[in-house]
Amino acid sequence: MKRGEHKGENGYVMIVAADPLYVGAPALSALAALRSGCDLAVIAAPEKMAYAINAISPDIVTIKLKGDYLKTSHIKDILQSVHFDVLLIGPGLGRRKASLDAASTLMKWQGPKVIDATAIDVMPEGCGNCVITPHQEEYRRNFGNFDIKRVAREDFVVLRKGKIDEVSDGKRLFKNKTGNNAMTVGGTGDVLAGLVAGFIAQGYPLYEAACKAAFLNGKAGERAFKKHGYSLLASDLLDEIIVK
Repeated sequence: MKRGEHKGENGYVMIVAADPLYVGAPALSALAALRSGCDLAVIAAPEKMAYAINAISPDIVTIKLKGDYLKTSHIKDILQSVHFDVLLIGPGLGRRKASLDAASTLMKWQGPKVIDATAIDVMPEGCGNCVITPHQEEYRRNFGNFDIKRVAREDFVVLRKGKIDEVSDGKRLFKNKTGNNAMTVGGTGDVLAGLVAGFIAQGYPLYEAACKAAFLNGKAGERAFKKHGYSLLASDLLDEIIVK
């Protein structure tokens, strides 16, 4: 994509998090989105969680929601807080019912979305304009044994993570073979979701954003593996993301 000359021209990503047990997940997603080339990554999270995220990196902007967990009453504040180009829901969401209910309502937002982790389980009926990023078990739980091209459509792109990632928009199927076995460590999926969101924020169509993110996430894992072997951490991928 052509680079803009002013802040904001390369897109803003909004990540909504909820569970303090998973502070690192949305932080990894935000930093990956920034590494993709977008201009701003904002995380909306309960106050204590947001302050903990700020301590991880000064590059992440946080919106501090009142209370200890995400609620539907926060939705208006999130949607009106700052302009954003894409919404990422899932990393750090957790399983609290109130937070899942809020996430389900947020996913009715008409703009482009990236849906990951437990958010996939509570997608509202007819959810569209999105990329979903399930691993194998999350896919089976929601779609059974249906072929990925039967599940996906142009406005509902599926990026199924695995030894070989598969991306489909219902017509096309991309099989990504970059990556390695060390990437089973927790957090690499959060990096991937952040990359997808970052590319969408910069103007890439859903399918192209998902394909590009899967490929680059795997290449970053390959470079990190050369340095760290099976001691690889998800955060090691961040310094290996190279977008030209």
